[in-house]
Amino acid sequence: MELIDTHCHLDHEYFKADREQVAERACAAGVTRWVNPSLSFKNIPTVLALAEQYEGCYAGVGIYPRYCHDWQPIDIDRIRQAAQHEKVVAIGEIGLDYYFNIKASKATQFAVLMAQLALAAELSLPVLLHNRNLETYKDTLQLVAESPLAGRERAGVLHYFDADYDIACRALDLGLVLSIAGPVTYPTAKKLSAVVSKLPLDRIVLETDAPCMPPHPYRDTKRSEPAHVRVIAEAVAAIHNKRVEEIAEITTQNACRLFAIPETGKA
Repeated sequence: MELIDTHCHLDHEYFKADREQVAERACAAGVTRWVNPSLSFKNIPTVLALAEQYEGCYAGVGIYPRYCHDWQPIDIDRIRQAAQHEKVVAIGEIGLDYYFNIKASKATQFAVLMAQLALAAELSLPVLLHNRNLETYKDTLQLVAESPLAGRERAGVLHYFDADYDIACRALDLGLVLSIAGPVTYPTAKKLSAVVSKLPLDRIVLETDAPCMPPHPYRDTKRSEPAHVRVIAEAVAAIHNKRVEEIAEITTQNACRLFAIPETGKA
């Protein structure tokens, strides 16, 4: 059984002391590959270095809304240049966030997101889209609809999907896939489980968003890691009344198609 963690942050300081052991546990759990997106220009070099260090590690390059307040038009060329790296498979993590301590205005976030959506279309790369709440989901999907990515087969992914079924359908119509993360394993996540039960299996992928939001039963560890994709796959399998091996095969194929990477790999 082979699995792919389509969104994790192994460059995070939480992994500084035991990154090698984290990679080994991932392999032992069948998670042979993962996608590590950047958040800012500061960590793009680290993300690319990890992609070079680990055969199964791929990178996304982009600017997260928290770090786009000082964006300059020339910055899109910096992302374009970073995206030339052979292990870059996506533009991201990008998106919208209206949380109270985000410095960038909505107007700035819109402009930065639109620039990066256009770049992804130019480079024929999918996007990794961040959203904080229902309002940002709606605004993000509207911007995607207005971008050259709309309707493309490999438009991108709504990372850490936790919205309602209407949002899911709008995203699917735009060519996006939906990434299911740790919360689907929580006993209290009845609404999310109900939405996931309706999703077509050929349009979902799996992720941890490590080190954030560890799945049940790892919540007490305060840190998720790529190996935990397996329990997320088990939860999706239970929701769809499928064998976990079948969910692993389908979601791995989906991820490989989305990111244009080989269907088998090593960490």
